[in-house]
Amino acid sequence: MVHRPHRNLAGLLLAGLTITLLAALGISTGTATAATHGQPQSVSQASSAKPTVVLVHGGWADSSGWNDEIASLQRRGYPVLAPANPLRGLSSDADYVRSVLKTISGPIVLVGHSYGGAVITNAARGVPNVKALVYIAAFAPDEGESLAQLVTKNPGTQITPDALIERPYPLPGGGEGTDLYIKAETFRDAFAGDLPLRATRLMQATQRPFSVAAFTEPSGPPAWKTIPSWYLVATDDHAIPPKTQRFMAARAGATTASVKASHVPMMSQPEATTRLILQAANSVG
Repeated sequence: MVHRPHRNLAGLLLAGLTITLLAALGISTGTATAATHGQPQSVSQASSAKPTVVLVHGGWADSSGWNDEIASLQRRGYPVLAPANPLRGLSSDADYVRSVLKTISGPIVLVGHSYGGAVITNAARGVPNVKALVYIAAFAPDEGESLAQLVTKNPGTQITPDALIERPYPLPGGGEGTDLYIKAETFRDAFAGDLPLRATRLMQATQRPFSVAAFTEPSGPPAWKTIPSWYLVATDDHAIPPKTQRFMAARAGATTASVKASHVPMMSQPEATTRLILQAANSVG
């Protein structure tokens, strides 16, 4: 019989590495300590008493737009999460974000940019530990309103039908939806005119598609009626007119600040954006 000591040794090493990795992640391996009683700690339990900041991006974008704010908040000891917004439909996107929120223990500061504001307006319903809403050049719809209605409420938007490309996509179970993309020749002026051309070319090429369903679906009862809110108005915004932003902020009773920025102040003015988020976070007892 041929003995294979190397195979046994490899198995032992693998088992040891697995136990070490699980321990590093705070996952019990069956030898629970008295401190944890065999239960893994949540992110918020393991962190300080600071609220968790959840950042929700908008259409034609992704979570990387929050990179500067994430780094700044983490340096200050805040737990931060920036989930991917599906961009498929307002109610379904809000349901997804709500499912993420329900995995977080402790108070939450919920932040939304652009369409992400409509998502947080709906996602915060039924999540009692959401203690503050922060809108960054964002939609804050009332019940029954759609983004299509709000974006045309006042003149000034460059997100018009001739600025968009429509592309069909298959729906689960059959049928067809329509995605919207901003044309290359329009993207920078309409979306991010205060960022370098090199950056906006990359943003346009990598933009995530934004469905017509998300743009036209009516919003539900707004969380800003019961949760304190903050709003950052971007005064050079060519996507959501600043007049409309001020209207939504006033209607929500939001603590409002303004910054000279395009539609993406979290990228062009990250310090001002972070400052408003911190104001909301500091209000959470």
